[in-house]
Amino acid sequence: MAFRGPGPGVWLWRWRRNPLKRRADAVEAWVVLGVWLLTLAAGVLVGWAGVRGVRHGLDQERSEWRSTVALVTRKAPGAASAAETDDDGARDAGTGHGPGGAPASVWGKVRWTAPDGTARTGRTRVASDSAVGAAVTVWTDRRGRLVTRPPTVNQARTRSLVIGGLVGMTAAAVPLACGRLLRERLERRRLDGWDVEWARFDPLWGRETR
Repeated sequence: MAFRGPGPGVWLWRWRRNPLKRRADAVEAWVVLGVWLLTLAAGVLVGWAGVRGVRHGLDQERSEWRSTVALVTRKAPGAASAAETDDDGARDAGTGHGPGGAPASVWGKVRWTAPDGTARTGRTRVASDSAVGAAVTVWTDRRGRLVTRPPTVNQARTRSLVIGGLVGMTAAAVPLACGRLLRERLERRRLDGWDVEWARFDPLWGRETR
């Protein structure tokens, strides 16, 4: 004989009329319903707000950050020096090339012109053995400060969905945890009620019938 799980009537017993159902059972039924509704609403609304917020910030970066040409102001270290100074494993120390045979990159000092026309200096990744005056492409914000390359449209979409999903799950966990604590309190009150009822009727059941 195949085993059949509990039917809908078993799962929804707190919502049916039952002479054995107590007030605590009805309260718990509403608590469970409210907790699941709050969990769903918090997860969806907060997660969607997180997706939109992150996406807006990344789109703003992509629209405001600009690429510009900077000039190397100090000769960059060569392949041998980069092998000793780089710890990120971005290139092969034996060949002086990075993954896929690309030239090794090292930190170098560069100079560029900010949007307001002032000259700025800073450090960025340049090809090893770059000579003074070599041109490199850097990204700057509206104030002319060095920034990383902004994400592409697909990268921004993926990043916003991941961060928004994490934020939504975190928000959904709050009402779920609060509901669990409330149900535990209701369970303790229900057990205390059983103790009171048992203390009241146990002496009657224990009497000897004559």
